[in-house]
Amino acid sequence: MSDQPVTVRDDAEANRFEAVDGSGVVAGFAAYRRYPDRIVFTHTVVDDAFEGRGVGSTLVRAALDAVRDEGLRVVPQCPFVRSYIERHPEYADLTG
Repeated sequence: MSDQPVTVRDDAEANRFEAVDGSGVVAGFAAYRRYPDRIVFTHTVVDDAFEGRGVGSTLVRAALDAVRDEGLRVVPQCPFVRSYIERHPEYADLTG
């Protein structure tokens, strides 16, 4: 495990945003189903080796920013994504 911060990428073929550490290891992912006007986040996972480092928050923040840039709505079926949006009201408009 690297101590470098993670970067987030959209792996559209796998239908998920991935948090990747500096050595290329996938530290976590947020799975989704994409529709023409919205994206449904279904599940978020952070590898145990990366717990407590803010990977989940970094991942969801970057994913929500990407979705906003695309002009899509968000359906947060995943409890982690839903909770993140509740704690960060600047993203509440994405669910409307």
